[in-house]
Amino acid sequence: MSGARIAVALFGPQGQGSFNEAGYAGALRAQQAGHAVEIRWIAPRSPEDRAAALADWCAEGVDLLVAHGGQGDLPVSAVAPRFPATAFTVTQGSVLNANTSSYEVLQEQSAFLAGVLAAQWSRSGTVAHLSGEEVTPGLKGRAAYAHGVRSARPDLTFLTTFCGNQHDPALAYDTASAQISKGADVIFAMIDGGRDGVSRACREFGVRQIGNVLDWVARDPEVFLASAVADSSVCVEQAILDFAQGRWQPGQHRNFGLAQPEAVRLALHTSVPAALRASVDDWAQRLLTGEVHPATTFEVQG
Repeated sequence: MSGARIAVALFGPQGQGSFNEAGYAGALRAQQAGHAVEIRWIAPRSPEDRAAALADWCAEGVDLLVAHGGQGDLPVSAVAPRFPATAFTVTQGSVLNANTSSYEVLQEQSAFLAGVLAAQWSRSGTVAHLSGEEVTPGLKGRAAYAHGVRSARPDLTFLTTFCGNQHDPALAYDTASAQISKGADVIFAMIDGGRDGVSRACREFGVRQIGNVLDWVARDPEVFLASAVADSSVCVEQAILDFAQGRWQPGQHRNFGLAQPEAVRLALHTSVPAALRASVDDWAQRLLTGEVHPATTFEVQG
């Protein structure tokens, strides 16, 4: 759609977090391709305040609004019916109706592989998951990671905490430290602006971290054993491209998984032994063939 007015909403403090960094990168690539994309950071945390910010923006005139992240599900659900002429996409979301769509990188696939790796790497017999807000992508990622752990070593102790805030390094540090005090020697942190707090705890206590979204091994190899890459920038960029070229459809759920390794993969530290790499590759093939499907719900093991 030539001349379309396109908006990309990023939730959280401006410039914070790898997930928002990915979304921002996708929006910038769309701008560089010649699309008229405006980017705004929506700082308030409550769904109601986020919805109000999106509604004010739509009232200015927007053809496509891309809400980046599962945090956009509730705000878009509230706003989309009020603006039927506007198309909405939630990345990593689940809102599908007359004028919304969902574009998703399958974080659960790389999260499952992270669980396989963590289980076989752990020497303490305790591995952990840490995240911020209990939104759908985080819940699905936790379920998949736990499934990977159980698939590789069902005897392990599994710790999980949603600390309540994606962007608070001090809170993330305290949460990670508490998990380490309970014996965790590998932490899969699905966290955004609070990442530095988890890394500080891991560095202080000699614990390895598995990151997500981006390749954290390349950024901080001292701390990161691996990273469950799920580069959501492709969702933002593809939604804008589809809309501009007339391929965007309401009610559509598009996803990108291990078959697109530029978007989804498990990045490994060079210290991961060949036998463990082979095990991860074997499980990846099972995911690709459909022999294994990552769990989407998590149940506390009694």
